Amino acid sequence: MELIPLLRAVLPNDRIKTRLIDLMTYASDAGFYELIPQVVVQPQTVAEVQGLFSVSKKIGVPLVFRTGGTSLSGQSITNGILVDLSQHWRGITVQQDLGTVTVQPGITGAMVNHYLRPHQLKIGPDPSSITAAMMGGILSNNASGMCCGVAHNSYHTLRTIHFVLPSGNMYNTANSADYERFMKEDATIAQELQQLRAQIMGSEALHERIRRKYRTKNTVGYGLNALVDFEHPLDILAHLLIGAEGTLAFIAEATLTTLPDKPHKATAMLYFASIEDACDSILPLKASGAEALELMDRASLRSVENMKGLPPFFAELPASAAAILCEYQTETPAALDAALLQAAAVNKGLKLLHPAAFTTDAYTRNFYWKMRKGMFPSVGAVRQRGTTVLLEDVAFPVERLAEAVHDLQRLFVQYEYHNAIIFGHAKDGNIHFVITQLLDTEAEIDRYDRFLRAVVDVVVHKYDGALKAEHGTGRNMAPFVETEWGGELYAVMTRIKAVVDPEGLLNPGVIINSSKTAHIEHLKDLPAVEQEVDKCIECGYCEPICPSRDVTMTPRRRIVARRVLARFKKQGQHTAYRQLLKEYQYEGLQTCATDGLCASECPVDINTGDLVKRLRKEQHGSFAITLANAMAKHFGLVESIGKAGIAALVWVNRLGNLQIVGRLSAALHRLWSGFPVWINEVGPPPKLRPQSPDNAQVVYFTACINRLMSSRDAGQPDLQMTFLSLCKKANIPVLLPQNITGHCCGQPFSSKGFVAAANLLEEKTIDALLTWSQQGKLPIVCDFSSCTYTLVHNAAHLSPGYQQKFALLQWRDSVEYLDAVVLPKLDITKPKAKVALHPTCAVQKMGLGGPLQHIAAACAGQVLTPAYAACCGMAGDRGFYYPELTRAAAQMEMQELQNTPTDGQYASACTCEISLSRQLGRRYQHIAYLMDEVSS
Repeated sequence: MELIPLLRAVLPNDRIKTRLIDLMTYASDAGFYELIPQVVVQPQTVAEVQGLFSVSKKIGVPLVFRTGGTSLSGQSITNGILVDLSQHWRGITVQQDLGTVTVQPGITGAMVNHYLRPHQLKIGPDPSSITAAMMGGILSNNASGMCCGVAHNSYHTLRTIHFVLPSGNMYNTANSADYERFMKEDATIAQELQQLRAQIMGSEALHERIRRKYRTKNTVGYGLNALVDFEHPLDILAHLLIGAEGTLAFIAEATLTTLPDKPHKATAMLYFASIEDACDSILPLKASGAEALELMDRASLRSVENMKGLPPFFAELPASAAAILCEYQTETPAALDAALLQAAAVNKGLKLLHPAAFTTDAYTRNFYWKMRKGMFPSVGAVRQRGTTVLLEDVAFPVERLAEAVHDLQRLFVQYEYHNAIIFGHAKDGNIHFVITQLLDTEAEIDRYDRFLRAVVDVVVHKYDGALKAEHGTGRNMAPFVETEWGGELYAVMTRIKAVVDPEGLLNPGVIINSSKTAHIEHLKDLPAVEQEVDKCIECGYCEPICPSRDVTMTPRRRIVARRVLARFKKQGQHTAYRQLLKEYQYEGLQTCATDGLCASECPVDINTGDLVKRLRKEQHGSFAITLANAMAKHFGLVESIGKAGIAALVWVNRLGNLQIVGRLSAALHRLWSGFPVWINEVGPPPKLRPQSPDNAQVVYFTACINRLMSSRDAGQPDLQMTFLSLCKKANIPVLLPQNITGHCCGQPFSSKGFVAAANLLEEKTIDALLTWSQQGKLPIVCDFSSCTYTLVHNAAHLSPGYQQKFALLQWRDSVEYLDAVVLPKLDITKPKAKVALHPTCAVQKMGLGGPLQHIAAACAGQVLTPAYAACCGMAGDRGFYYPELTRAAAQMEMQELQNTPTDGQYASACTCEISLSRQLGRRYQHIAYLMDEVSS
């Protein structure tokens, strides 16, 4: 029987993905393994998941569930049916009175904490990948992290769980009736679990070994502590699912116990002359109440020593040095003072190279954590092209940690991993080490094989530690599960898998794998392509913030596609190459918003937007380049024609409220996708009112897009008048340039890859700005945040002469200027009750989210910034051509606001405001409108 026809009986065709670009780009996760799925599916309901289990069983095709794909050990890849849960499973319910949160698998851990933060709560697991790791993976890998230790990991904070077995049977431990039903409908599983529990409880040696192994972090194999901690078979199975890496069941929903999010924190970097001295400090610091103790060896410190802001002695630390990032967290200031007094007493007995200096300053604390978290990416960013970054994760007894670190360092030397670094959660004896490895020759694969086996020998046989403390077994450690646990307990694990998944079709090869070389099979090919692509470690951190994630591709998938294209070309697969290249045009290039927010989340600072712009540039022919250059040279004429045309279209569209232009353009777009779709919320262009007072204190630069259209309703003042009104109230004389028409930051051209045209236009604008500002004497305020950012960003690519000219300018965004200069001079007399904000991507990149929030808080009693507020996908004019991009990008944000009444919605970019107004059905406007309305 054919797979696809069977799937079509379960899912609609648009959620069954069989195109080459989907199969190839969903094939990778953050690990260094790769399998190509036969199909990618996106179910929305439990009933559909049950149908997928039925299809898998009927034709014997493997089934693998995947959420964020941040797993490092090959847990979320398959050559069968790959089930993507990242889009339709983002549900969350906070039950503050019960101290619990109920989550679906497709919501990220960071987003869960976002919803919990107003209640001063958080989830227990705190993996460093929490911004991208989704709850399905956090549960299935029994994630922990920097502070949660063992007590607050996924296993210990699980309250109830709703799951589907490979048989299709569904249970929810929140329903008492399901306990009796499980004993009847899945009697075979229940009886086997009872027998396994009796076997373990009847053996003092097995019982004690399990107890001891789980006193420290351990995610190797199945969580056998479930057989010790619980009696009822359903409870045992429910907790076996935590850390089972999707090999036993589908987790549809889980309820977790939450923890207090302690608001008062103090952090310090503690420096030691040796690893021994650092490790000797762990137990006394832990006993003093330290929440986090992050160990860093000298190699890891060296990897970040070029960061600005480090103390002068940092680069001069001795070769044997080590450091510990120590943090205390409390619920009250008094408790923090007490903790620091205890810390001071402990520190007197430590062999510190420099006195401990704990700080509560948020900026400094964040800098310390940025340094710690930057160690993994720092290696990834400078690695040899084509190499894989391998991040391993082991645990040792804390009291032998220094000795164990030395043993690892010895192995690095023996197997020639000269750039290896060691860091980790020292409080738990949990060590991460990073190496870079070529996997393109048998010799290199053999080197890695011998090295890993040596690591296994040291961890298991010398220290009886854990081969995986928190990253999961996956394929990487599957051959060594029996080595760590012994034959009898490994047999228990194989019996669990066999009874729950008798066909062995659910994520086969993960945890239980008969191949003793599984760790060096199905290795990912990383051909050298281009700078941005070669740096990528395919971790997926960029994906949650990408505006096109739910409609076409994410930055990770765009980069994977580039690698696959290079592979096809190298292998002479010409047909596949042409097919993938064709599909990539729309998926990879046309629907990328190029907002660059991906770089803010990328561990190795890749701006996929810049890559896409360059690829767009390479596709332009001579005619297109000539036309773009001509438009840039005569931009004043282009602007005047555009302004007249938009004014006429707005007038026609509003005739009788028939929205004729919107309807007609939508119809034409359906016939030809290259035709722009008119947005009915587009307002008329403003009437420019130049003025040059002798005592001007600021130059107001109206961006070209704000000269062409507006986000105002009929009868409302335009943005220019609103800005002038505010400045008049604040007694600030404003210069409005006489000949501003034809001046632009260049974004309409740079975003499409027309670099020369963009530079030409920006140079012209810089010359004018110097004249208007009296050679930089007056600050210049731009009223469109994207243009503010673009001019700064693009100026770095201009000639040295124009870079020097730009450096003379005081170029400021309206949000920053209104907050810092205008707001303090206003009288807020009519504050609104509740407003909503949309921090545009430019505002986020410029760090202006705080000023935007500050303005709104001064003007309203309550300010709502939706959890999913990110780039709206408008990307200047891209949303006019690809309305599906904006719909998908803002869908979750709009859902949050749909049933939430507010007294206004505000942003700082006209086209973003227009697009959001269309989708919400309520008007978005520039933040200046809010300030003007509430002040006198």
